[in-house]
Amino acid sequence: MNFQQLRIIRESVRQNYNLTDVANALFTSQPGVSKHIKDIEDELGVEIFIRRGKRLLGLTEPGKELVGVVDRMLQDAQNLRRIADQFQSKETGNLVIATTHTQARYILPSVIKQFRKDFPKVHLVLHQGSPQEIVQLLLEGKADIGIATESIANEPELASFACYEWQHAVIVPEGHELADLPNLTLEAIAQHPIVTYHEGFTGRANIDRRFAEADIKTDIVLSAIDADVIKTYVETGLGVGIIAEMAFNPAKDTDLKLLPTGDLFVTNTTRLALRRGRFLRSFAYRFIEHFVPELTEQFITKQLTVDQEDPVLST
Repeated sequence: MNFQQLRIIRESVRQNYNLTDVANALFTSQPGVSKHIKDIEDELGVEIFIRRGKRLLGLTEPGKELVGVVDRMLQDAQNLRRIADQFQSKETGNLVIATTHTQARYILPSVIKQFRKDFPKVHLVLHQGSPQEIVQLLLEGKADIGIATESIANEPELASFACYEWQHAVIVPEGHELADLPNLTLEAIAQHPIVTYHEGFTGRANIDRRFAEADIKTDIVLSAIDADVIKTYVETGLGVGIIAEMAFNPAKDTDLKLLPTGDLFVTNTTRLALRRGRFLRSFAYRFIEHFVPELTEQFITKQLTVDQEDPVLST
C-alpha cells in the first residue's frame, strides 16, 4: 500500500468514478490508475468499487468504510508536513483563504492589511468562489480557511464559527419614488423590477424567502454575484437594488440612495469554516483573530474537541 494508491481511491470518488478524469487529475495514465486500484484491492482482500465491466459505478460497503480512513490518512500526511514547517519557521509559508466576492471586497481588506503588517513573509492566496466551491476547496485541502454566509455550516466535515451578522439593504437612484415613502414595504419594492444577487450568493435565499412568506411575486430582472455590478445597473435605472448593507459606500456611491429597511429582511450570519482534523499553522490562527478577535486558537481548538455548536459572535 502506498500514498499514490490512496490518492487514486480518494480522487476516484471526487471525479465521480471516471478513471480518465482521475488519471488527468493525478498526472498519470488510466491503465496505471486501474492497476493501482487492483493492487490495493488484492492486498486488502476486498473490492472497493462497484464495477460494470471496466467502469466504476460507486463504492462497495467495504469501500464506503475505507474511503473515510483513506481521506484521514492523506490529511494526516499533509499535517506532518505542516507541523514540520511550523517548527522550521513560524513566520513564513502560505495561507489560502477561500471566500465570496462580498467578503473579499468589503470585509477582508482591512484584515489582510493588518495581517500582512504582522506577517510580511507569509504568502496569502485569496480564492473567490461560490459557497459551494468554498466548501469543496476546504474538503479537498486546497484552502485553509473558508468564509461565507451560505453552505459551510451544513457540511459535517467542516467546523464552522459564527463571525458577524449583517442585513440586506435597498438601493435606488437619487430621486426614485421609493425614497419618498415614509415606510418602505415589501409590496412597494415588488412593484418595481429588482436587481440583486445570484441564487446561492450573499443571502439570496433569505431575500426570496421573505417575499415568498408574504406571498408577493417579484420581477428579478438581473442577478449577479458582485454588488458593484448590481449598483451599476441600479444607477442606469434598470431596477431597485437589494444588496448587502456593507456593500454600500456613501462616499463612493453618490448617485445612489440607501433606504432604511427596518425588519423587512432577516439577519444573515457570516461564518468561518475549517476542515476538521487539518493542522493549521500559528499564523492562520492569527489571521482568524484579526478577523474575529473572539475566535482565539484556544477557543477554536476547544470547540473542535467538544464538537458542539458555537455561540454567535459579533465583531
